[in-house]
Amino acid sequence: MEFLLLGEVQVRVAAQSLDVGTPRRQAVLAALAVDAGRPVPIETLIDRVWGDDPPDEARNVVYSHLSRIRQLLARVSELTGTPAGVSRRTAGYVLEIEPDVVDLHRFTRLADRGNDSRNTDSERAAALTEALRQWRGPPLAGIPGDWAERVRATWRGRRLDAAVRWGELQLRLGHPDAVVATLPELAAEYPLAEPLEALLMRALHATGRDAEALDRYTAVRHRLAETLGADPGPELRALHGAILRGELPAGPRDAPSATPAQLPPDTPGFAGRENALRRLGEITAGPSPAARVIVLSGTAGVGKTALALHWAHSAAGEFPGGQLYVNLRGFDPAGTPVPPAEAVRGFLEALDVPAERIPTAPEAQVGLYRTLLAKRRVLVVLDNARDAEQVRPLLPGAPGSVVVVTSRDQLAGLVTAGAHPIAVDLLDPGEARAVLRRRIGADRIAAESAAADEIIRLCARLPLALAVVAARAAIHPRFPLAALAGQLRDARGLDEFAAADPATDPRAVFSWSYLRLEPAAARLFRLLGLHPGPDIGSRAAASLAGLPAGRERPVLTELAHAHLIAEHAPGRYTLHDLLRAYAAELVTEQEPPAERDAARHRMLGHYAHTAYHADGFIDPRLEVPPTLTPLPAGAEPERITDARQALAWFEAEHRVLLQAVHADPAFDARAWELAWSLRRYLTMRGHWHDESDVLTAALAAACRLGDRRKQAFAHLHLAGTHVRFGRHTDAHDDLRAALALYRASDDVVGQAYTHRQFAWLLDRQGAIEDALTHAERALALFRAAEHQAGEATALNAVGWFHTLLGEHAKAIEYCRQALDLQTLLGDQMGATQSWHSIGYAHRQLGDHARAIACYEKALELVHRTGNVVTEARVLIELANLRSDLGDLDSARAGWQRAGDILAHVAHPDADEVRTRLAEVPSG
Repeated sequence: MEFLLLGEVQVRVAAQSLDVGTPRRQAVLAALAVDAGRPVPIETLIDRVWGDDPPDEARNVVYSHLSRIRQLLARVSELTGTPAGVSRRTAGYVLEIEPDVVDLHRFTRLADRGNDSRNTDSERAAALTEALRQWRGPPLAGIPGDWAERVRATWRGRRLDAAVRWGELQLRLGHPDAVVATLPELAAEYPLAEPLEALLMRALHATGRDAEALDRYTAVRHRLAETLGADPGPELRALHGAILRGELPAGPRDAPSATPAQLPPDTPGFAGRENALRRLGEITAGPSPAARVIVLSGTAGVGKTALALHWAHSAAGEFPGGQLYVNLRGFDPAGTPVPPAEAVRGFLEALDVPAERIPTAPEAQVGLYRTLLAKRRVLVVLDNARDAEQVRPLLPGAPGSVVVVTSRDQLAGLVTAGAHPIAVDLLDPGEARAVLRRRIGADRIAAESAAADEIIRLCARLPLALAVVAARAAIHPRFPLAALAGQLRDARGLDEFAAADPATDPRAVFSWSYLRLEPAAARLFRLLGLHPGPDIGSRAAASLAGLPAGRERPVLTELAHAHLIAEHAPGRYTLHDLLRAYAAELVTEQEPPAERDAARHRMLGHYAHTAYHADGFIDPRLEVPPTLTPLPAGAEPERITDARQALAWFEAEHRVLLQAVHADPAFDARAWELAWSLRRYLTMRGHWHDESDVLTAALAAACRLGDRRKQAFAHLHLAGTHVRFGRHTDAHDDLRAALALYRASDDVVGQAYTHRQFAWLLDRQGAIEDALTHAERALALFRAAEHQAGEATALNAVGWFHTLLGEHAKAIEYCRQALDLQTLLGDQMGATQSWHSIGYAHRQLGDHARAIACYEKALELVHRTGNVVTEARVLIELANLRSDLGDLDSARAGWQRAGDILAHVAHPDADEVRTRLAEVPSG
């Protein structure tokens, strides 16, 4: 933990800032922290916070702030395991922490060490370097009052004293470049501090920059005259004269002559990445007030280094000062990232700095490095960086140079400070094909185009995997590509990509990122190998790992920063197929079977319970809903509160749920529950092929479970999908099976729904009288079971078949009864169908105005439900009627809207509507 006063008042735990409250509460905390471990009387606290004019309630306000500060410190103790608090003693209140955790006290200890002549010059300089690092800005920034101002003035003076002592020691140690690199920024904050200017002039002279030293003297003389009406002091004047006369001893000068060219070779067969290359060119074009920094980030094996080097070679001529390169080994199998100091020393050697002139202190080395690059235009490639801290010391300080950093981490700290991020993603199919063409020849790809496409798919468009397969194809030019594709297709996990060289083995390359994860992130990554994909929401990830809601976000963020997953939409994460295969290997190797099963139970429970709740919002439940298997410990459903949110959740999870239904037979109960809750959404969105697939899986699960009601449900609704696709024989078979199972289970409501489905099938076959018989049978069964929702649907069905038989008045009477029940029950979807039936009957009677009003009412209701397929059908009916009445403009608008809806859900009837539109003459 850290208590920071030299800048904004902050309390940090593990580099994260905690909320310290308002400026007044910060002032109370600071008033205690400057005397950490010593009692501060209440009167002193009041004086430090308000000065000579405290409010009447000052004591009570201080007590309130102390209470909140105690809560903050309790949180600090909980997070760190180190006691921290505020105690009340006779002499006052004591902040019970070690003084050294307060930056102000650390500064004092380090500055005293730097002033202690018993220490060596190097030890004193190192202590002062660390002391000056404590400074983050004006002390107690943002805190008002006289006491805070006095603290600021005092500590500004102490900082200046420490900086002057540091500069003197650096000159004595022979490190003038460190002084030149560090003190100008400080001198700008202390524009009248002559000791700083004297140090800078001496350092500039020692590095052979006398003209700049004399310019600084002229500038400070003008400032002193304008601000104080005074001349520089005798020391500064004497120094100026000595430089003019050449009497000041000259220091050794670094005059590197080498032009480094450290770039590794360009990548053979490089292809694609046109957008990224164009972006690199845009960023580096034109003048810039500072060195440009570009961060290329992406997952393991995605080709970040290849992209960086290809662009660097193409742009090398724009950097006459040379090209520096270092592999920082941030994600390396040896696990030994290059320390920044080692990288800087390597750069200094490349710039031809003699070994005896390289400073010993890392800060001085960085200062010399930046000084040497200040007047050069150099390209610096920092490859395979682990984090921002490894990179920062290697960034030039002056404009002109360009730095390209590659990393599996997003290096958000650099981006926040102004670096330009470029995400390096998987190759698109065209780029992947170009890579294969470059490596194994265009003729071979053209001759086996389909096999090349399959190789690209099986390699997940990952450049590293493509390179491995291309190398195998190049070594064996007579092997058909189809044979290589077959080996990949039949391989277990990543075995076919394994290579002797860890640098080209995807399994090894992935491991370098995985092994650097915190335990919680590593566990979640493994468990993602159990998820059916193609992506996962944050709440589902929490259930998969058994994490409380909200605790999963930092873990997912860590995985995203490491590019082991990608947040392709807010709160939704994906990983490419090869990473998924790697996660699946890890979870099998490292998680016991019981934990794998528990994770699957949590995941499927999350989906089943969320789907169940979401289904209840999008359509009234006409069947008796099943009792779900209870949620296992550690799983939580999504919070869904309305139909809009329910539909959005189903849209987002659509593909995931389709995969989840095909779970291992050990999870048959969950698979059936998912199918039950998913079916209505698939129907109303027109995803009938998916519905058929889901119900087929549900039937298989129900058969394995030996549950007749569950089997009957699947047969009943599978019949509905058969009807939609015109498979009438299959529909008859399923309905007969459903009816037999419902009868065997004494399920009257199920029998009623089966007769209702029989009526629809017979309607499609043109057997209207038989359809009416089944609808009437359904009505009788629903009434016997006192099932009002079903009764309403059957009433509407009976009415519909009467109007098809020409009995329109009778039809309207039945449909009105259905509508009354549906209105009472709040069944908007059922009411939509009844309004449609009534409208159709009025149209047959020639009452077009009433028919239009009924269709419009049906549209109003169905739009609220989100059942887009039914909405499109009502629109088409209404447009057809308006067309018959000669209102072509309104008809065209209706067909257009219906066509747009059907096209959006890829409905096969969209083409028919578009054809109808094309046939209608424009107004």
